Amino acid sequence: MFGDDESSPGGDDSSGRGAKSGSSGAGLSLKARAVAYLSRREHSRQELRRKLSAWCDDPAAVEAVLDDLAREHWQSDQRYAQAYAHRVAARQGTQRILGALRQQGLADEQLADLKDGLRASEAGRARAVWQRKFGQAPADPREYARQYRFMAGRGFSVDCIRRLLSSRESFDPADSAAEDEQD
Repeated sequence: MFGDDESSPGGDDSSGRGAKSGSSGAGLSLKARAVAYLSRREHSRQELRRKLSAWCDDPAAVEAVLDDLAREHWQSDQRYAQAYAHRVAARQGTQRILGALRQQGLADEQLADLKDGLRASEAGRARAVWQRKFGQAPADPREYARQYRFMAGRGFSVDCIRRLLSSRESFDPADSAAEDEQD
């Protein structure tokens, strides 16, 4: 399916084999191992490089396998970004999702379309997270701050959180600050 022999993509049998010869699956070629990882879920190029480097000491062989996988459309950072966002979007805000994808080595230009889609759906996703966690308006400034911190920790934008909490609150934080000044 991926070649008649089990050697590495470069043809050098030793570079495709891992240093962990005693563990199960040690006879798999580097490409077969990569395809096995990708068959379970999407991986970013950086993540796949890290996993394959544990099985091969030659960075050039790993890069050659990654190039082959990208050329054959087995691995795609765009597909990885879409799959990751789909998996976590119901629980996390745009900022946190994009930050995690940047840590996986994806550039901002690769994330532009995804960013627009996440921002368009952020208010609804934030409302759903807030409803599951709290379900009732903050009763005082302390509860407002607690809800705000929770939503910010999930990566929702400041504007989104303010709109969400101000439409739900039974008090106005600005009024609370004005009352403090009058006392």
